[in-house]
Amino acid sequence: MIRLSVGRMILVLGVLSAALLGISLLGLSMGPSGVGVGDVIDLLLSSDAAAVDPATRDILLGVRLPRVILGLLVGASLATAGAVFQALLRNPLADPYVLGVSGGAALAGIAMLAFGSLFAFSTQMVPIAAFAGGLLATALLYWVSGGRGRSSSTGLLLTGVVFNSFASAGIVFLASIAGFFDGSRIFLWLIGHLSAVEIDAAGIVGVSVGLGLATACVLSRSLNLLALGDEAAAHLGVPVESHRRWLLLATSLMVGAAVAVSGLIGFVGLIVPHTLRLVIGSDHRLLIPATALTGAGFLVLSDTLARTVLGGRELPVGAVTALIGGPLFIYLLRRAQVRGPIA
Repeated sequence: MIRLSVGRMILVLGVLSAALLGISLLGLSMGPSGVGVGDVIDLLLSSDAAAVDPATRDILLGVRLPRVILGLLVGASLATAGAVFQALLRNPLADPYVLGVSGGAALAGIAMLAFGSLFAFSTQMVPIAAFAGGLLATALLYWVSGGRGRSSSTGLLLTGVVFNSFASAGIVFLASIAGFFDGSRIFLWLIGHLSAVEIDAAGIVGVSVGLGLATACVLSRSLNLLALGDEAAAHLGVPVESHRRWLLLATSLMVGAAVAVSGLIGFVGLIVPHTLRLVIGSDHRLLIPATALTGAGFLVLSDTLARTVLGGRELPVGAVTALIGGPLFIYLLRRAQVRGPIA
């Protein structure tokens, strides 16, 4: 493990924060409408927003800014959850999407979206249902692992594949019996998107990210020790079961809130933390905040590509992350097979 110092932490997080600021500015300035970097800077530096051209202001504040904000929050949620799962399961291929946690959250959220009106539930219940679904999927994974992470990596990955298949089948079934409007929204969820987000959702996701990220940062030392194994962590004074439960609750909260507003966006929680472990080391005191910053930037950059690469047409952001993450996942799995079983 690379030795962590205050100076090194400030340097890494400072560089990542600067990169995130640049990516956010890029996300605000790129699009088919012709509103560019100069317009964004004028709006940001103007003391009177009303003095900016109304059409430009509406595009930036009403369309692009909500997407960038939600992209930052969702990316940070999924990437941080992936880093926590990889430490808890001691599996570098673990992430909320591969392990089925995102699928469970999506299935529960879509069920609420499809049938909530029958029980007089408002759409504000969707994030709560998604959180419950993510928590249930996490509990299932925890049960399969014997509660102490003793299950093999192959068994955990297969469990995630099976649960994802079940969740996908359930989502398709719900879409089939839903009306045309709800069915379209459901299929958009299944792919993963940021095209229909509302700025009002940022509050719920922001609180979820804040609570989950704070929990992971506070317990980062425990994550370092849990990555060595439950027995070693217990000998070093970590209350293993208590800290694991808090971390699982934190990841379920983040994943549930992210899926509730964006649907199933895969591979963010796999690519970002795994790559950062190779670059900055596996000390979670640095890895957790670095993962959150990098995940946020990665998803905003992916969404910017999704809505600009085809000109006036838009790709779902989940398709972009899958195109990047799918080949990388195969490479990592093959690399792990060559080196031996993943612990």
